[in-house]
Amino acid sequence: MKKLLLLSWLLLGAAQAAAPQDTLVIMQGADIPTLDPGAAYDDSSGSIVENVYERLVGYKGSSIRQFEPMLATKWAISNGNKTYTFDLRKGVKFHSGAPFTCADARYTFQRNLVTNNSNSGNWFLSESLLGTQDNAWKDKTITWARIQKAVECNAAGQLVFNMPKPDGTFLAKLAFYGNGIVERAYSAKIGEWSGTEKDWRDWVGKDLTDSKLSRAPNGTGAYRFLRMDAGSILLEAFPAYWGGKAPIDRVLRRKVTDQAVRIQAFLKGDADFIEGGSRAVDEEQIKGKPGVGWVDDLPNVTAAAILMNNSIKDPRLIGSGKLDGQGIPADFFANINVRKAFSYAYNYPEAINVLLNGKGKQRTMLMPDAFFGYDDSIKMYTYNPAQAAYFFKQAYKGELWNKGFKLVVNYRAGSVGAQTNFELLKKSIEAINPKFKIVLQPKQWSDLISDSKLGKESLFLITWIPDYADPDNFLYTYYASDGFYSSVSNYRDERMDILLQQARQTGNPVERSKWYSQLGKRAYDTAPAINMAAATRFVHFRNNLVGISAENFNPMLTSPGGVLWKDLRKK
Repeated sequence: MKKLLLLSWLLLGAAQAAAPQDTLVIMQGADIPTLDPGAAYDDSSGSIVENVYERLVGYKGSSIRQFEPMLATKWAISNGNKTYTFDLRKGVKFHSGAPFTCADARYTFQRNLVTNNSNSGNWFLSESLLGTQDNAWKDKTITWARIQKAVECNAAGQLVFNMPKPDGTFLAKLAFYGNGIVERAYSAKIGEWSGTEKDWRDWVGKDLTDSKLSRAPNGTGAYRFLRMDAGSILLEAFPAYWGGKAPIDRVLRRKVTDQAVRIQAFLKGDADFIEGGSRAVDEEQIKGKPGVGWVDDLPNVTAAAILMNNSIKDPRLIGSGKLDGQGIPADFFANINVRKAFSYAYNYPEAINVLLNGKGKQRTMLMPDAFFGYDDSIKMYTYNPAQAAYFFKQAYKGELWNKGFKLVVNYRAGSVGAQTNFELLKKSIEAINPKFKIVLQPKQWSDLISDSKLGKESLFLITWIPDYADPDNFLYTYYASDGFYSSVSNYRDERMDILLQQARQTGNPVERSKWYSQLGKRAYDTAPAINMAAATRFVHFRNNLVGISAENFNPMLTSPGGVLWKDLRKK
């Protein structure tokens, strides 16, 4: 009877009935691109994946540097810090009912190495285990024998990783949700890679976003998949979970793009968590209201930017494709004067006041200021319309200023923050010269992600949530010619690449910091992106939820509240 009532509640819509006591209800604006951990590389997907699947290790409490066992119970490092050996937990079952074994862990990591492509985070796993970010199609030295040697099970049933060189960030990389363990036999049965040499080349670089495993997930996590449609996903507590059945029976995550609808549902108690908008909006409309819990002054280990695409590949965004006032050239942002003009045109103080209610900090570099290597002394772009006008006049020898331009920008549908950021940029740029026009239009998140990776978006606002707690994960990601966002921005700078490689060649944080300081100065000189201000983080939730506090909030988790769902209960 309870299941029938829940299904009726799901079909009616959460806005029409209070959230059941035994169900955690989450409303967010974005869709979920994938449920395959081998492809998950965004916070919407990650928030589900990290609760359905488990990694070998996880972050301990609120720490971003200490790790605790999950599917591994202990580990040892040997061979000059190049070999990691893991003892695996006994008595663990997959949602299919099958026992977890070393073969499943080996299959998971070998699958990630085989399918490694630009749409996933497997590049940094490959970098550690194979010495390259590339897959076997791009790097012909990668063989099946190398992949087998990189990840193996020994006679004692331990999982062994063999690396070509030491990597002090390896444990942090294993804590990434994309390294959730999948079951080998189940995956092969539903049509995924067999896990053997016979068909491994057929799977090299394969996009797993819409894989069969994504449609029928099977992990060892506290929650298992029940059903999914275009607007919602329903999960239930796994009764055979090795850590004991989770206190909350079900989790319903609904896509609700309208922020006003989300807020109304939240205040009525129809949702336990919602994706908010700006701090200013949330403090005005949510904070202090009956039934609302609020935790503030939380650490922010993200870095947000508006990336300027140096080679826009979607003709719909560039109009005429010329400097005639009706469009822009595809390489519009390859002009350094244009990039500097946009950087000076963005109204940083207004964004902090409007979006963050004054509780934010403009950063000098695209990395958290809590990480080593951050240099607070580097110059920053300030809101300066006169300077913006100067560089607009310098661009194209004055032709841009005289003829003007029209630029189309897509932003994430349902994200008030993204929309407001671009509206601020549009307002300030159009005020500089009436011949300048920016057209804004919403776009579904999954489409925006996929098109940005094909170099189609003109401007792309992204908040990078770290895969692992190290400055390289930010700086290489944003600035390197072969970094994760290189296909999004098409930014190339030889000096920047040299500095990034120099930093990678030393494990000494003090030495690395010196290189990162030079890198930050180079970023200021070349203006590859508009650095967004970093907010002081906060979370809001229905106050009948127990388990959310500043002490257990972990900024590396993508689940709302910074905690895994299994650690929550309702009172």
